[in-house]
Amino acid sequence: MTVKKIDVLAYDGCIGMEVFGLCDTLLLANRIAAAMRGAAAEPLFEVRITSVAGGTILAAGGIGIGTQKFRSSKNLLVIPGMDVSDRNGCTRPHEKLAAEVKAIAHAHARGAPVASMCVGAFLLAEAGLLDGRRATTSWMFAADLARRFPLARVDVAAMVVEDDGVITTGSFTATFDLAVRLIRQAATPKEARAVERTALLNLRASQAPYIDTSMTAAPSGRFSDNVHRWLSANQSKPYDLSLLSAAFHVSARTMLRRVKVETGQTPLEYLQGERINMAKRLLESGTLSVAQITERVGYLDVATFSTLFKRLTGQSPAQYRRSFNVHTVDADRKLTRL
Repeated sequence: MTVKKIDVLAYDGCIGMEVFGLCDTLLLANRIAAAMRGAAAEPLFEVRITSVAGGTILAAGGIGIGTQKFRSSKNLLVIPGMDVSDRNGCTRPHEKLAAEVKAIAHAHARGAPVASMCVGAFLLAEAGLLDGRRATTSWMFAADLARRFPLARVDVAAMVVEDDGVITTGSFTATFDLAVRLIRQAATPKEARAVERTALLNLRASQAPYIDTSMTAAPSGRFSDNVHRWLSANQSKPYDLSLLSAAFHVSARTMLRRVKVETGQTPLEYLQGERINMAKRLLESGTLSVAQITERVGYLDVATFSTLFKRLTGQSPAQYRRSFNVHTVDADRKLTRL
């Protein structure tokens, strides 16, 4: 098998876990493959931590990371995400990282495949790599990515997306989903399974179960803010586009256009998301039946609600309750201690 060569492009303010999480998981894969093939076998991966200038960079939190000077090549180039302590940090150009953006664009233009982790997708977008491509990022910042870069087709729920030589991943620990994907491509199925079992890893299909819309940034447009407040106040009532439009003295067509431009969603998509978010909270903390929750969030038919819930979260209501309900988690902990 051909050794897969990877350059991780580190920079001041990047997330150290994403750098080392990927590197160490691929190192583990090398060790396990060597144990299974024999010490003389070539490694699966050769990984370098690089930076534009070389030398030591200071990752988020002031952690120093030694790097080699980046040189453009055909190696897979991986971009970690950056510190997002500033809520608006992803909504404006990263001027301090202009050299990194230029390096990413140059490497891709010369034929290098490129991947990003978490909000590193914003640097790929600034380099022009996401134009016309499907992509993902941390669910918390996906709407920001879609607004700033409207030519990107942002999938808020996806964990890993690959589109024509460009890979993007979901939030933070999706670093390990990227690692698993690379390992499955480079190793035999038996070797990949051994790595996943050793590291307690698997390739997750979606970040949808973790999305909490109350934690995302509010839309910036005043019109859509008011529409969303109206929808939230009438959440338990049947959705009626004509009634909504009349409340704001606009046509249905204008309502759809203005809200879509400002938020990237239709009013119905927003309302569905809010209803599912409310259902999540009820499933997490309460003991109401799925039928009771269905009625509470504004639906009459359990099957319709359950279908929508699974489409937006990747899990059925029952599966979600088993995963996230505080009483279920506490019960599991008690059983573990027995």
